[in-house]
Formats: sequence, C-alpha cells, structure tokens
Amino acid sequence: MTIRTKTPNLLDTPPIAVQAKLAASWTSLMFLVIYIDYFHLYQPGEIDLIRGGVIFEFDISATLMSIFFVIIAIPALMVLLSMTLPARVNRVTNLIVGSLYIPIMVFNFAGASSDWAFYYTLTIGVEVLILAFILRSAWTWPRTAPSISISKAMAT
Repeated sequence: MTIRTKTPNLLDTPPIAVQAKLAASWTSLMFLVIYIDYFHLYQPGEIDLIRGGVIFEFDISATLMSIFFVIIAIPALMVLLSMTLPARVNRVTNLIVGSLYIPIMVFNFAGASSDWAFYYTLTIGVEVLILAFILRSAWTWPRTAPSISISKAMAT
C-alpha cells in the first residue's frame, strides 16, 4: 500500500529583471496619465472650455499640444529605453527622468477646485507612488562584483 502525503503546490516566483520592472512601471504611469486626462473631460464644463480653445487655463495652441505630446512621449520612450539601455546608463536615465516627472505630475493639482481635491490627491498620489517605485528600483539596481581573471591577477 502506498501512502501519499499532500504537499502544497507552491508557486515559484522567479526574480524579475530590473529592466522589466522599470518598463512595466513606465507603462503603468503612461496609462494612468492618459486615463486621468481622459477622465478630466467628465468634469462639468471642461468640454465647453476645450471647444472654446482653453485647457487648464492655457490657450490651445500647437506649442501646448507639443508640450502635452512630450509629456506622454517620455514615459513611452522610457518603456523602450528601460529594456534596451546598458545598466549604468539605464539607471541614471531612470533616476533623472523619474525625478523630473514628480513635479510634472504634481503640477496637475494646480488650479484644482476643492470639489476635486480628493480626485487629484488620489490620482497624483498613485502616479507619485509609481515614480517612487521607479526611483527605488533604479537606485537599488543590483551590482555584481567585478570578476578578475587569474591571468590578470598574476600579471599585477
């Protein structure tokens, strides 16, 4: 007679490359920025303002649209760059861009009415948390000890 013991079926969690974590984080941030801007259209009177040629108190112009494009293009490019740049350049790029994006995200709170304070606090808070994760992941990028070959060690 065979006795079977029930062992739990544990799932393995393989390590995730820092590059993949960063690319996924930038992708999440990019989607949030797009959807938050989309949801902004549901605020009373916003579509009328846009039809009148104004967004966030700014006149709609080619320059403004170009700025908006750059704001969303950078996270899109960071997805690609996070997966393709060499580690050292990747780390520095993520630290710089991630740091610069925090004030950009917080700027969205400017001009918000008190009726929408919770919404903006929530959305900007999530964006800043993602940026904090990006900064932490880049800052704590694992390092490997340099390998010294025996022939180089003997030559010195």
